[in-house]
Amino acid sequence: MLALPTAVPERIGKYYVVHEVGRGSTGTVYLSHDPYYGRDVAIKFYHATNSDDAESRNARRMFLGEAHMVGKLQHPNIVPIYDAGEEDGRRYVVTEHIHGARTLSAYCRPGGLLPIDQVVGIVYKCAKALHYAHSRGVVHRDVKPSNILLTHDGDVRIVDFGIALVSDSDVSRLEGVAGSPAYMSPEQVQGHDLDWRSDLYSLGAVMYEMLCGHRPFRAGALGKLLRQVVQSTPEPLRDVRPEVPEELAAIVHRALEKDPGKRYRSGGDFAADLTRVHQKLRAAQPDIDDEERFAVLRRLRFFHDFTHAEIREVMKSASWIDCQPGESVLRPGESDDRFYVVVNGCARVGPSAESVGRIEVGGCFGEAAFAEGSRREIVIEAEGALTLLKVTATLLEQASISCQLRFHKVFLRELVGRLQRGKKKTESD
Repeated sequence: MLALPTAVPERIGKYYVVHEVGRGSTGTVYLSHDPYYGRDVAIKFYHATNSDDAESRNARRMFLGEAHMVGKLQHPNIVPIYDAGEEDGRRYVVTEHIHGARTLSAYCRPGGLLPIDQVVGIVYKCAKALHYAHSRGVVHRDVKPSNILLTHDGDVRIVDFGIALVSDSDVSRLEGVAGSPAYMSPEQVQGHDLDWRSDLYSLGAVMYEMLCGHRPFRAGALGKLLRQVVQSTPEPLRDVRPEVPEELAAIVHRALEKDPGKRYRSGGDFAADLTRVHQKLRAAQPDIDDEERFAVLRRLRFFHDFTHAEIREVMKSASWIDCQPGESVLRPGESDDRFYVVVNGCARVGPSAESVGRIEVGGCFGEAAFAEGSRREIVIEAEGALTLLKVTATLLEQASISCQLRFHKVFLRELVGRLQRGKKKTESD
């Protein structure tokens, strides 16, 4: 029997609760504050079970052990787990809080669908992130739109890997529909042992919904829905949305195969096929501003050594961001694979909001996180109106080897130059 919370707690462990963010069949999520690190966090507080038998105690030990394993995941498209514990018989998981992000649920309705090429880019990042987790022995088990965030600058973050830590999570989700059964693989519905291919099925279901505005299977009754998942074939994607390329529809339907052996062998293979489709979509739909943007980049010192073809390749792996004066671009504690080049304006740099340096047109920042996937340690804000070129490592992987080598050569040159300037400044002080 689940004990449902009735009031917002003041504290969970050492964390101060700010307000409730949302709740589901397995627990409640709170925006909270970590006083030690001085940062906001998200806490998933799982519903309590009124049992203290040996089985429950063993489950708690497994929970903490697996939380440690999941906490080791360090990927730019996975929201990291900071902490886990138990309070008043209820388990909790503490993760990074992503300010200003929306779940993909907002883009799964007929009136709110994203462009096809953007959907491909989002699912590509998810496939790469899942491949990383799977290679480290972690299966998510609850991939769905509400567990995938789209940040204010268009990046992607998968959340709630902690669901895999709750031993009875499958039962909980089936007892309270909560939308999850529609994304479960047939083997998950049938109670079979799961591996990484179950996550890839769920990701295929998410992509199907993002492309056509409804789930692969729909039914008013839970039992009927589960039978459809196990026995039925989803409506052909191109019958619902004819403009979806045939090659892309084939990718989605392969991910949704009933037999796990007929699905993609890995998230990496899934991502590779998406790469080919994404390149074709970009080639068929050139941005009307591409020539103007190309001219701007060619004049920046960062790109002086790039060939014209290489600059165009970088453009396909990058996006343009306009920031308002005072807007934060980077915050301490963030973990991602983004690297920025200042196209117009100026950015302030510092360990806090107080400026200790400036990055002007043609300069760059974000080196450590881009190269190593490490957490940000500095604050970067727009000094005035600021335009940035955001380059993402996962997307740059789609470029040619020659372009990648050129980029990393210039990248290292800029990094060494910054270190030398910092040394000279220290010596002069």
